[in-house]
Amino acid sequence: MTQNTHTLEGQLVDCTKRQIRPVRLYLQNGLISKIEDIDHAPEKYFLPPFVDAHVHIESSMLTPAEFARLAVVHGTGATISDPHEIGNVLGVDGVRYMVENGEQVPFYFCFGAPSCVPATPFETAGATITAQQIEELLQQPSIGYLAEMMNWPGVLNQDTDVMEKIAIAHRLGKPVDGHAPGLKGEQAVQYAAAGISTDHECFTADEALDKLAAGMKILIREGSAARNFDALAPLLSEHWAGMMFCSDDKHPDSLVEGHINELARRAVALGVDAFKVVQVACHNPVAHYRLPMGQLRVDDPADFIVVNNLEEFRVEQTWLKGQLVAKDGRPLLQHLSSQTPNKFAARPVTAEALALTAQTETIRVIRALDGQLITESFEQAAKIEHGNALAMPEQDILKLVVLNRYTDAPPAIAFIQGFGLQKGAIASSVAHDSHNLIAVGVDDEALAKALNLLIAQQGGIAAVHEGAAEILPLPIAGLMSAADGYKVAEQYSRLDQMAKEMGSRLGSPFMTLSFMALLVIPALKLSDKGLFDGEIFKFKPVFV
Repeated sequence: MTQNTHTLEGQLVDCTKRQIRPVRLYLQNGLISKIEDIDHAPEKYFLPPFVDAHVHIESSMLTPAEFARLAVVHGTGATISDPHEIGNVLGVDGVRYMVENGEQVPFYFCFGAPSCVPATPFETAGATITAQQIEELLQQPSIGYLAEMMNWPGVLNQDTDVMEKIAIAHRLGKPVDGHAPGLKGEQAVQYAAAGISTDHECFTADEALDKLAAGMKILIREGSAARNFDALAPLLSEHWAGMMFCSDDKHPDSLVEGHINELARRAVALGVDAFKVVQVACHNPVAHYRLPMGQLRVDDPADFIVVNNLEEFRVEQTWLKGQLVAKDGRPLLQHLSSQTPNKFAARPVTAEALALTAQTETIRVIRALDGQLITESFEQAAKIEHGNALAMPEQDILKLVVLNRYTDAPPAIAFIQGFGLQKGAIASSVAHDSHNLIAVGVDDEALAKALNLLIAQQGGIAAVHEGAAEILPLPIAGLMSAADGYKVAEQYSRLDQMAKEMGSRLGSPFMTLSFMALLVIPALKLSDKGLFDGEIFKFKPVFV
C-alpha cells in the first residue's frame, strides 16, 4: 500500500516551553510521525492552525465548505461555529445542513447547539429549537458545545427553560458559551456562576476584567461590524491564558482579506509577546472546546501552518488532516456544489403599505454606531406631509422597515440615523436573529423596490437608486450563496460600494443593517413586531 509521506523543515514554535527550535517534520498517513531536532532549518515557522473561537458562518454568506476554502488561505484550521442564524430559519434541519456541508472538507468545524431559537419572544422566527432537541444535538459528536446563551436576563432570573438547557450541556460535559453585553460586577459573577464559560460581547476593558475575575474566558471580537480589538487587546499581556480571538460575523469581502492571522499580527505590533499571541490564537480554543485538531506533537493529526515570521504572520502553507489545503495565498480546496434549503413566504409590498401615519409631532429615532452592535436613541421633531411621517435624508434620518418573511403580515416601521443614504434604499434578508427582511431608505418607493428584489429571489442583499438595482441572491435559508466564495465576495463588494456611493458613511453598511433587528443588544432595535428597547426588554412607540 502506498504511504502518504511528507518531510518539511522549519522553526517549531513551542508555547509550552517558550522555545523556537529548528526541526524536521515527518508526516505519514495524515499524522506527524516524527519531529527531529536539526542544527539548521529555513526561517519559516511552524504553528498550529489559527482558530476562530466564535463565528456565525452564515454571516460570510458562504456555505461551511466554502467558508473553509477561503479561511485556510489565512491559516485558519478550525472554527467554533454557532449555527444560530440558520437555526432561526430552518430549526434543527438547518443545523444538520451545516454539519453535513462542513464534513465535505478537511477542516475542523465545532458546531454548537443553538440555545436561543427563537432568540426572544418579541419577534417572529422560522423555527423553535426545544430543550429536548438541544439534548439530542449535544449527544452528537459533531456538536461540541451549547451555543451563546443570549437570554442573559433569563440566566440572572433563573428562567426554567434557560437553566434546563444549561444543565443539559453540563450533564453531557459540553461547554456553554455566553453572550452578556454590558454585564459587570455582581451580575457578571451571577452569570458566570450559572456555568457559562465564555463571553465575546465585551466592549470595554473594565467589563472584560470583571468577567475574567468571575472565571469566564474572554474572546476578543473583530468582525465586519463589531470591532472590539482596540479596547480589549491591552489585556492580552496579563490575561492571555484566559483569552481567545474571534470574528463573530465576517462578511465575504473581509474574509478574502484576512482572518485571525490579522489579529495575531496586530497584537504583536502592540508589543504583546509572540508566544502569548500564538497561545491565544492557536491553543486556547483547542483546549477549551476539546477540539481533535493536532497541536504539532508526535502522533497528532498533521494540522499546522507555515508562516514567514512571528511579526507579520503571513501564511505560506496550511496543512489540515495531513493534506496541504492552501499555499502562497491560494486555496487548494475545490468549490463544491450545495443544496439550497429555504423558508420564505413574504409577498411583494407596495410603497403605500410602507406609509406611516403620524400620531404625534415627535418621533423616537434609533442611532446606529459604526463598528458597534449597540445603538443609541433620541427624540426628533417629525417631518409630516399629508398626515404621514417621512424620512429626512438631509438630517440623516431615514426610514427603517422590518417585514415578516415567514407569513403575510404588515411591516414594522421606524426611523434611524447613521446610515447616511441620500438616495435609494438597501435591503437584506440577513437580519439577526430571526432573519426577517430589513431595509433602510430615503422614501417608500425605493424601500418597496429593494424589499421586492429580496422577495423575488427569496433572499439576498440588494441596493436600489434612480433606476439602478442590484442584488446578491442568497438562496440557502436567505442567508448564504451556493456560489464560489471569491465571486460572492466580488458581488458583495459591488453592493457595498453602491451603498457608499448612495451616501452611507458606515464601514460595512449591510452588516450594520443586519444588526438593527438584533433585539438582545441594547438599546433600540426594530423587530417585525415593532420598536424594541433591549435595555428594559419592552416595546416602545415610534411616536412620543
